[in-house]
Amino acid sequence: MSDRSGIFAGDDPFQIARNWLAEAEAKEINDPNAIALSTVDADGLPNARMVLLKEIEADAFVFYTNYESAKAGEIDQAGKAAFVMHWKSLRRQVRVRGLVEKEDGPQADEYYASRSIKSRLGAWASRQSRPLDSRTALMAEVARVTARHGANPPRPPFWGGYRIRPVEIEFWADGAFRLHDRFRWARKDMSAPWTVDRLNP
Repeated sequence: MSDRSGIFAGDDPFQIARNWLAEAEAKEINDPNAIALSTVDADGLPNARMVLLKEIEADAFVFYTNYESAKAGEIDQAGKAAFVMHWKSLRRQVRVRGLVEKEDGPQADEYYASRSIKSRLGAWASRQSRPLDSRTALMAEVARVTARHGANPPRPPFWGGYRIRPVEIEFWADGAFRLHDRFRWARKDMSAPWTVDRLNP
């Protein structure tokens, strides 16, 4: 039995995460929804990079990327990923580990359509994670896809979302003298109930 209260209180870890993100949105200068996403390659070598979390659903976390990128290849190969969302202004972090599935349907279409036109065209132009001759070459490709797709480009077939369905979520808050407060929510699979444990700092 844990002694959760205050910012840790609640029976739904996704709602707690949404509450924390809402607080961060009022205080963080840039990108309060930034997450450090971690994957592993075919040799088990870890990779990490910053991406933007776009939605906290009822049972998952969603972000979008190029399906031909290094991160996508590693996710598709392993079927698993982890991330940490850290807010210096709140002195808090959320850590997530879980299974990953693609979001490649109407929801991805809707999010793509909500982006700025330049971002939509940029998604077409960028061969993400692959070698690039020069910035000039990239801008030339942007001009080419702009001429081809115009002001209303469709979502590229190689671009869409990933949904992380967690088996672990940890909420961490800074404590005096490094005596931090940590609560880990864990479940064996997607149908299992959550168990909550307080962890040592």
